[in-house]
Amino acid sequence: MSFLGETVVAFPGRKPLQVGFSREELTRILDLYGRMVAAGQWRDYAMDFTRDFAAFSAFRRAAERPQARIEKRPALRNKQGMWTLFGEHGQVLKRGHELPGVIAPVERRLLKAVGE
Repeated sequence: MSFLGETVVAFPGRKPLQVGFSREELTRILDLYGRMVAAGQWRDYAMDFTRDFAAFSAFRRAAERPQARIEKRPALRNKQGMWTLFGEHGQVLKRGHELPGVIAPVERRLLKAVGE
């Protein structure tokens, strides 16, 4: 096994069959999810792991479009950043190389919801 930053590559030169979140990334995302649930903003979530990207979607209710979607696309790591935050209507709200900077708009909205 070889190590590329925080990513473990089992077979170098071979594209992985699935993209996933590291433990630290998933902890940060689920921490945000838990705080949004406690504030009454989100009620359900879904995770999707494909060959090209991993996505975490948060819902107000289970039967509607996700209110927010956090997507990790490692192929974009050297271009515009592998992290993207999508809004409820599919618009790109933020892109970046670091997860905390990308989820900052959602955390700011959380502060407003708690402060009201």
